[in-house]
Amino acid sequence: MNQIQNSKPVYDLEERTFQFAKEVRIFVKTLPKTIANIEDGKQLIKASGSVGANYIEANEALSKKDFKMRIKICRKESKESAYWLRLIHETNDLENANDAKRLMQEATELKKIFSSILEKSK
Repeated sequence: MNQIQNSKPVYDLEERTFQFAKEVRIFVKTLPKTIANIEDGKQLIKASGSVGANYIEANEALSKKDFKMRIKICRKESKESAYWLRLIHETNDLENANDAKRLMQEATELKKIFSSILEKSK
């Protein structure tokens, strides 16, 4: 896991959200092919990609109201990503459980960042 393992955080949020979505996809490829993991993996991939896509949309927002709505979606999708990661982690005996934990931590940190952006945009 390239970016997430680095001790130095990425301050470019577009890049950081891209790396998060990329690392999630790499992680999902390692999961055992069960019906639950396939379905949970699909949900996780959608949520993790939506974080970055909505952040890009927020940066191109036409109004402050639109910006805030997009950031709220980013926060919601970050929370959802953490949920799916936790569910996958707790229902599998993963060899790469540390990767799941790092991704959960990153999802939580992203949620906090988006919460902070929302507070400052009031």
